[in-house]
Amino acid sequence: MIKQIDTLLSEARLAIQEAKTSNVIESIRLEYLGRQGKLTTLLRGVKELPVRERPQVGGAANSARQEIEQLLSDAVDRIEGGEIAIDTTLPGISPETGHLHLVTKAIEEIAAIFKQIGFTRVRHPDIETEWFPFEALNMPADHPARDEWETFFMDAKPSGDYRFMLTPHGTSGTARSLATLPLPVRSINIQKCYRRQSDASHTPVFHQFDGVYAAEGVTFQHLKGVLEFFVKAYFGTEREVRLRPYHFRFTEPSFEVDISCGVCNGKGCRLCKQGWVELGGAGMLHPNVLKAAKLNPKKISGLAFGWGVERTMLMRSGLSIPDIRILYENDMRFLQQF
Repeated sequence: MIKQIDTLLSEARLAIQEAKTSNVIESIRLEYLGRQGKLTTLLRGVKELPVRERPQVGGAANSARQEIEQLLSDAVDRIEGGEIAIDTTLPGISPETGHLHLVTKAIEEIAAIFKQIGFTRVRHPDIETEWFPFEALNMPADHPARDEWETFFMDAKPSGDYRFMLTPHGTSGTARSLATLPLPVRSINIQKCYRRQSDASHTPVFHQFDGVYAAEGVTFQHLKGVLEFFVKAYFGTEREVRLRPYHFRFTEPSFEVDISCGVCNGKGCRLCKQGWVELGGAGMLHPNVLKAAKLNPKKISGLAFGWGVERTMLMRSGLSIPDIRILYENDMRFLQQF
């Protein structure tokens, strides 16, 4: 709505600037500020907004009204004083130019980093059956991620025994890459994911990137090398990587990936407590995942890694954002900083 207010204000400025008579000025006043005017009508919608958004939108609308009223008053004075003129030497009114959203910038940079070491970016569907997000990733029917409180299942006719859903994690792309791409598989999947979570640290729609490298002879050394390359390329050469044993259904062994804190350089501070901050998960592909893709785990091995784009971006930039949802609220005061 703030963008709509800014657009109306820009239109009013231009119309007032081009007006040459008092009658035109009056018609402009009615068009924007009258009882059925554009700005007045827009203001009536403020009460439909969430309570926390009303002060911001209301303030922007009142400011726009005051500016239009002042411009109209100044225009009347100029017209009645016979001072109206067009100065062709003045610069024109240039349209505002935008820029990529900071999450989009992060996606492009992450993809470019992995491209340097041979990972090809792939695209996978936002709508899946239960096979790729769960069954192919060693998650049986009783796995808690299949609970409808966690996953957006769709009210659509199932495909055989499998229900449709909005893909809950980028790792479903790993299963698709293994099943559809020729060996060796070395791909990076960056996509939207959907989960029923909305709070200060979660959004219902977010982005994950998942990488997979599968071929003969892929070892843990390859995994550590890939992780170290990304961390130093994205966060800085001074940052270090630590792997902690963990459990994921689709990798064995599995690890949580930590990086040295960028605030204290690993010495320990209020942010990290012990010098490390958690980045995401990684591991060597579980044999059952390889079998689901019709690959022989006795001949083929692979590594996988993945975590949230938004989380990764915020860890590098050092932004102190109390609520991650602000990234997607289209608040120009926030977005114009980047």
